[in-house]
Amino acid sequence: MSGRARLALCAAAATLMAACALLPLVDQPTWLMEAAFLVAAQTGVGAAARRVPLARPLTVAAQALAGLMMLTLTFARSHAIAGLVPGPDAFRYFADLLQQGSDDVSRYSIPAPVTDGIKLMLIGGVLLVGLIVDTLAVTFRSAAPAGLPLLALYSVAAGLSHGGADWLWFLVAAAGYLMLLLAEGRDRLSQWGRVFGGASRGPGEAEGGALAPVRTGRRIGAVALGVALVVPLALPAMQGGLLGPAGAGIGAGAGDGGMINAVNPLVSLRDSLNQDNDRQVLSLRTTTNDISDLYLRIVSLDDFDGTTWKPSQRHIVGVPDSLPTPPGLGPDVRRTTVRTTVSAADSYAQDWLPMPYPPSGVKIAGTWRYEPVGMTLVGDKGQTTRGETYQVTSLDVEPTPQQLATAPEPSGALKREYTKVPKSLPKVVADTARQITEGATSHYDEAVKLQDYFAVTGGFQYDTRVDIGRGPDAIANFLKKKQGFCVHFSFAMAAMARTLGIPARVAVGFAPGSPQADGTVAVNLKDAHAWPELYFEGVGWTRFEPTPTRGTVPSYTESDTPGNSLPDQSLPSHRSSAAPSTAASPNESCPVQARRLQACSSPSATVAQAPDDNGPTPWQYTLWGLAALAVVVVPLAPLLCRRRLRAVRLGAHARTEEGAAAHALAAWQELTDSAWDFGILPDDSQTPRKAAARIIRLGHLDPAAGAAVHRVADAVEQVLYAPRPRPVTGLAEDVRRVIAGLGAPVSGGTRLRALFAPRSAVRVLWAVSARWAALRARVSAPRPAPRRPSRQQG
Repeated sequence: MSGRARLALCAAAATLMAACALLPLVDQPTWLMEAAFLVAAQTGVGAAARRVPLARPLTVAAQALAGLMMLTLTFARSHAIAGLVPGPDAFRYFADLLQQGSDDVSRYSIPAPVTDGIKLMLIGGVLLVGLIVDTLAVTFRSAAPAGLPLLALYSVAAGLSHGGADWLWFLVAAAGYLMLLLAEGRDRLSQWGRVFGGASRGPGEAEGGALAPVRTGRRIGAVALGVALVVPLALPAMQGGLLGPAGAGIGAGAGDGGMINAVNPLVSLRDSLNQDNDRQVLSLRTTTNDISDLYLRIVSLDDFDGTTWKPSQRHIVGVPDSLPTPPGLGPDVRRTTVRTTVSAADSYAQDWLPMPYPPSGVKIAGTWRYEPVGMTLVGDKGQTTRGETYQVTSLDVEPTPQQLATAPEPSGALKREYTKVPKSLPKVVADTARQITEGATSHYDEAVKLQDYFAVTGGFQYDTRVDIGRGPDAIANFLKKKQGFCVHFSFAMAAMARTLGIPARVAVGFAPGSPQADGTVAVNLKDAHAWPELYFEGVGWTRFEPTPTRGTVPSYTESDTPGNSLPDQSLPSHRSSAAPSTAASPNESCPVQARRLQACSSPSATVAQAPDDNGPTPWQYTLWGLAALAVVVVPLAPLLCRRRLRAVRLGAHARTEEGAAAHALAAWQELTDSAWDFGILPDDSQTPRKAAARIIRLGHLDPAAGAAVHRVADAVEQVLYAPRPRPVTGLAEDVRRVIAGLGAPVSGGTRLRALFAPRSAVRVLWAVSARWAALRARVSAPRPAPRRPSRQQG
């Protein structure tokens, strides 16, 4: 293995060793294997480009292009041309994935799940750092500055991670950097020899052992590594900040004001629903006799970017003794006061306080802050719900369908804020909403039609393990597959309501729990839930329930049954479906609540559609990769072959008479082939001197280039005719000067043809044909008959 190839391998290894610091940030390490494969492929492209050799900028460009195409194949093949070449759609998809990854980074706690966005950020970042390290250390042969991108990669990981093993990852990254430096030093010493060698060794002395500069470098590296590990232990720690851990300081003071950078509580919702062992997290004791509407609300999500819903950044204040009347609630709407005592388990630590909505008063110890817009409480300076007991006074608002149907339009400011939808939202979402609500006479009728479509008539099925993807197309995929869980149902209904001009947001919390024998209500992890809230002037934010088999239908949205029945605990309201349902289609005469719980009979059953296949197989990926490689390599094959052949002909040669003679003949062959590439056909019948004059005349060479042609021709005549040819230096430079002179007077088209479609590349085909003919002759040649053993006895 050559020194430069060894250096490229060390650069790739150093990048991956530094990338190991990112492992604690996510819950699955499999992404590192994919990153290793892509870094290795990118490094291989660089090694091939340097072997041709290509110019340094072209080498970097080839590596960058290869990395981009591999990222496209990995993440955006369905948006790319032929599944590999990125186009405008692929770049837009990359932008959406990066935005999603940025949102996920701010939303998830460490270790975060490896979503598509986070995975692109991890692999793309490692690939970019690998390209920079390879460019600095190998292409430009300067390994020392390559430590800066490695340090940046480790610093990002160390800044986000708060584990106790950060020093271990630093050791791994530092070891990779030192390995890169040693590889570069060994490569330089192998080129320049023992410049710093001491006295000559005797015959019996060992040849091994480190040179003095290498030993000194190792000592300096060891001391620097030790200082880097010891000094931080003596410095004061820095905690908190924007990327600090949960509870490191949400508020800005002791209760007078500040901002809240909200963390999306949807992070653990899906995990809670998929828990194998359900456990109780809250215990309630309430004054209401009907707990079917006793939803515990944690936070509202009102910022919709087309990919997901998240809380807006809001001002927070101290908790007032009495909370204000909820926005939009008029005096003529019926309401009753409910008092609830909530006890949180020691294992449940939540920054947000679960409360019935709308609250009118809260009594709780600790440092809590109040967010007025969402009417929520959030812990300050590390305060959580762990082991807390608190009392909440809330209102049970009971509007009538008539009040909702005749609600006036909300204020312009509120409507603008809560009906915004991004341009990236697929058109099918708004079209489906209009189709479903056709014939509705009010926003209330539209909301009920949307709720019934998802919960009853649309054929949707509840499944917490379905994957509908992420990004702007997630809602469209959900509407197509018709499988999902509460997040998908609430997100879709809220987005569709906004397209109809209905102010909407998504609430996250817990569905009604299970009554216990002692009069309490137990709320478990699998009661975690999300539901849409729609705004009606005079009533305020109003709950709807589009998720089938979960929660309860609000009484003000039912037309044939009251909404005070609890869901049957034996039904899958606390369990995810592992497979699509094959239940019978509901009968039109079945009550709404029974239809939601899938308890209706029907004369005919519908068979669920088979799920889609799992996508392309690894063999297809391999074929796509080979096809893409062929698309790139085949058109460039003549260029690459000529560059490689030129590098061999004009490269280093043995310092002997035979080596000098072979070098002179190879230089002349390269000169005549280069003239052929520019349209001057070779004439083997002429002597080198006459051939040189012909090349100078037809190529319109300047005097300097002409003199170079004659020097090469003289060297060839020395080899061919002199009894003891004298070696000539500078032939490679002379040939390159002639090539530049041949390209000066010709047109740009001729220069491009000489570069990308050189005529002399046909020699490769001639050589292959000659070898094939020799092989056939060797195979078809008659073999000598084997000698018969003698029958004479010894």
